[in-house]
Amino acid sequence: MNKIELVKETIDNKDIDRLVEWLKTYPRLTKSKVTIEFEELFAKWLGCDYCVFVNSGSSANLIMLYVLVQKGLLDIGDKVVVPSLSWATDLSPVMQLGLEPVLCDVDLENLSVDVEHLENIFKEESPKALILVSVLGLVPDMGKIVSLCDKYGVTLLEDVCESLGSKFNGENLGNFGLMSSFSTYFGHHMSTIEGGLICTNEKDVYDLMLMLRSHGWDRDLCEDSTKKLRTKWDVSDFNGLYTFYVPGFNMRATDLQAYIGVGQVGKLDDTVTSRNKNYGIYHELLGDLSFFPKQKDNCFVSNFAFPYVSDNRDALVEELSNNGVEVRPLICGSMGKQPFYVKKYGVKELPNSKIIDNKALYLPNHPNLTYSDIKFVCDIIKRIDK
Repeated sequence: MNKIELVKETIDNKDIDRLVEWLKTYPRLTKSKVTIEFEELFAKWLGCDYCVFVNSGSSANLIMLYVLVQKGLLDIGDKVVVPSLSWATDLSPVMQLGLEPVLCDVDLENLSVDVEHLENIFKEESPKALILVSVLGLVPDMGKIVSLCDKYGVTLLEDVCESLGSKFNGENLGNFGLMSSFSTYFGHHMSTIEGGLICTNEKDVYDLMLMLRSHGWDRDLCEDSTKKLRTKWDVSDFNGLYTFYVPGFNMRATDLQAYIGVGQVGKLDDTVTSRNKNYGIYHELLGDLSFFPKQKDNCFVSNFAFPYVSDNRDALVEELSNNGVEVRPLICGSMGKQPFYVKKYGVKELPNSKIIDNKALYLPNHPNLTYSDIKFVCDIIKRIDK
């Protein structure tokens, strides 16, 4: 029995052969000029001004939040809205930085934040920031969300780790907030083995991200930014080698990973098209059984994995697994029931998140998936959910 895997590696034999030939030139492997090349290529592809390559999408989220702290836009005890349907490292850095998370319920049509609940939170809790997660490539109602953030003075951060290539009104997700994060981990839209990217259009934010990525020093900044800092703090060029302006991390990736990434960017258009095509096939074959609507006219879904909600989830999971189909919970259901949240704040029950937590799963989608694979999966679903 051939297994239908949830995700597949995007690094193929050609990528490995290309990497081997590059390694034979004995290049510098730690972060250097190839990292810059990768960052510039990705920024151009996405349509933004600046990009910073880091060691994971999780680190990207942490740096985004810490930029707000360093800019004085967040302080200890300030509230940050986090979707109840999200990943652990959307919520955990909020807690780690001494901020207070406010969980927002899920919109059952697009799996992003429920806009009505979000506005109530904005009115009642006065949060300073929103971490907006676009789940599995589905597109949030960006028009309303951006409008609400502007109306209530909330800084918007986008987690686009599962939605690279998804668009709202023709614009790539990741271009709507002050910063956006992406993952280049195994099985995502593109892979650098491990890795993440942070994007922005603001030069001061970009400079701060560069310093936070690497210890807090100025070595990665442009000549003008470096000169301004050293003049402000009366730092000589010699002492500048080991002068630290912000309490930074070491979240650098490597040129080896960046070299893989350069090749991956060239595949992105085809990858995104394949994922969207498979998303359409699932909808076509499942018909009325499909819980979620097809993509709206103003949205393009670069689907990571196909979401499905079933009253018979346990039976469905068992049957799919017995037939070699890999399935997973729909992310983690509800962050309000995760042990690390419950230990500090208690259980947070939200009605729509409860449905996802109890009934949802996601199904395989990747560019190597065939029509026959998808039909096989859908036929099993139809047998269980008649």
